[in-house]
Amino acid sequence: MFVLHSLTLAIFFCFITMLGWGSWANTQKLSGKTQWRFELYYWDYAIGVLLFAIIFSHIFGSFGSAGQPTRENLHQAALSAVYPALISGVIFNVANIMLVVGIDAAGMAVAFPVGVGLALVIGTVESYLQTPKGNPLLLFGGVLLILFAMIMSGLAYRKLPQSRGKSPLRGLIFSALAGCIMGSFYPELMRSISPNFNNEPIEAGMLTPYVALLLFAVGVLASNVVVNTIFMRAGKLTYADYFRGSAKLHFIGILGGVVWMIALCFNVIASGVAGPAISYALGQGATLVAAIWGVLVWKELAAGGPGTGRLTALMFAGYAAGLLLIGLATQ
Repeated sequence: MFVLHSLTLAIFFCFITMLGWGSWANTQKLSGKTQWRFELYYWDYAIGVLLFAIIFSHIFGSFGSAGQPTRENLHQAALSAVYPALISGVIFNVANIMLVVGIDAAGMAVAFPVGVGLALVIGTVESYLQTPKGNPLLLFGGVLLILFAMIMSGLAYRKLPQSRGKSPLRGLIFSALAGCIMGSFYPELMRSISPNFNNEPIEAGMLTPYVALLLFAVGVLASNVVVNTIFMRAGKLTYADYFRGSAKLHFIGILGGVVWMIALCFNVIASGVAGPAISYALGQGATLVAAIWGVLVWKELAAGGPGTGRLTALMFAGYAAGLLLIGLATQ
């Protein structure tokens, strides 16, 4: 299987993660402009996640001298390792569809800083306690700055004229719920992967990152049958509505899932060098990328009252400084 040994390359992989995780929601915004409901979009998103996981695990997971090929590792996998990978997919799916609701109601510039920022804090702390790599003072200093940026984002959002309505409040609530749940998926996924997979033999019964990612994607799509069906019924949608969508709309949704999954795959591979806590935290710099898309491209905070620009600038500064400290924590 393909593994990394260079810290510089690992940080680059985390940078790709940051771009992917911060940009996939543009596909939701594009489909939403055509009145394609988020519940329908999310089916294609989940399919895209699984499609890329299958391709990635069977190509990059099956060449090279390190570890084990995907099929060999899957055949020897113990249920004690399989379950965390599947469960991590379920956890992520529940959280991410809530984030999608938040984006639909409040926009990328708010849903990501609140939801993904909160997930960054929870996931980084849990990952560090599980595998302590990096300078803890710099790492947690960066986390505090991310929390500051989240607060600034929420204050900026309150400046919007519609922030007192029910729909925006719904967006904030769902984004916060998403963050509380999403922070647990990454540590759960890492529990299924053999420690030091890039330098040592795969432990008996444990998974390579490629097999873990494949099972994660299976958990995402399988749980979506239950989770998204609930949202569809609440929104008075049927499966017939999904199949009435155009090929273009389905492609946009699948593309969103592929982009997100590319980011996760790169992130997990990088964790073998940078450590799970730092790899995850750097990847969640996606909040900054998504906020840039939301503010500069989609103009989501343009209608804010006096002081909105200052709060938005403080949000960006907090995220940038926090990510810088997290990056320095790898040294």
